[in-house]
Amino acid sequence: MSIKKISSLIGATGLLLGLAGASFQAQASNAICYNCPPEWANWGKQLQLINKELGIQVPMDNKNSGQTFSQLVAEKNSPVADVVYYGVSFGINAAKQDVVEPYKPANWDQIPEGMKDPDGNWFAIHSGTIGFFVNEDALDGAAVPQTWDDLLKPEYRGMVGYLDPTSAFVGYASAVAINEAMGGDIDNFAPAIEYFNKLAKNRPIVPKQTSYARVLSGEIPILLDYDFNAYRAKYDDYTNAAFVIPQEGTIAVPYVMSKVKNSKNPGNGEKILDFVLSDKGQQVWANAYLRPIIDGVMDSEVRSKFLPDSDYARVTTVDFSKMAENQRQFAELYLREVN
Repeated sequence: MSIKKISSLIGATGLLLGLAGASFQAQASNAICYNCPPEWANWGKQLQLINKELGIQVPMDNKNSGQTFSQLVAEKNSPVADVVYYGVSFGINAAKQDVVEPYKPANWDQIPEGMKDPDGNWFAIHSGTIGFFVNEDALDGAAVPQTWDDLLKPEYRGMVGYLDPTSAFVGYASAVAINEAMGGDIDNFAPAIEYFNKLAKNRPIVPKQTSYARVLSGEIPILLDYDFNAYRAKYDDYTNAAFVIPQEGTIAVPYVMSKVKNSKNPGNGEKILDFVLSDKGQQVWANAYLRPIIDGVMDSEVRSKFLPDSDYARVTTVDFSKMAENQRQFAELYLREVN
């Protein structure tokens, strides 16, 4: 073979290796996060900041917590996601299904006890309080409801929405909040089932996906949802919105993240998990009116946009392990009994 041909072959080989390297680098700058929708919890801005600060591109994903969990289990032998975000009960169940693996991110020691799995299979990144997210302009003259019982009144017929509690975590969290307010507990969901059957007579709207835009448009005037979405609607999207913590009480719950077991981009996944718990990452949540899990991040200007502490005095928490343990039982009960 001539020297010229050998040189050509070497050049071609170098080009192929260069392209392969570029492809590897492109792949290495990506990561997949399940349940990171841009309209929910300020994930849109968080993903932009992750791209800017870490150089990692994360596509938006509109699954809910239940769909995320089901997908993880279905893909157990060939994972697609690198990290996941979901309600705490799904994080607990994902660890039981062995689809996530331990990772203790930056600021691990600052996450309060009870808000993280001791081994690092899941950990809270922020929390939210369940209540009424109300578009006041869509109430057709009705007063802003103040109690769970108010939602059963005829003037709110066709106005109340809640996410499907058998699928979306916020729906299940709302059911738990109702149950506690009606005198039930995490082992007895009879009061919640009775309430949902009463509410069914008022023709509620029960979507499966995040419905923020539907509240802004007035399609759903009252949505059982988190405080941060109502504050965002009021202060960022300039909607005549209100958030109500019902007089009977409600609950606050954490949202958590996990590293997916045997993922394709584990290094990038870990960087993302570190970042969302860093001061910069936590500030994104605070600026979106979520309560950061790391203490001291929320400034006084943001805090002033929340309801007063006297309203939040009606907020409690529950045993999250039991909440996770009883989630399937509740879903089956709801599907069987509510109509």
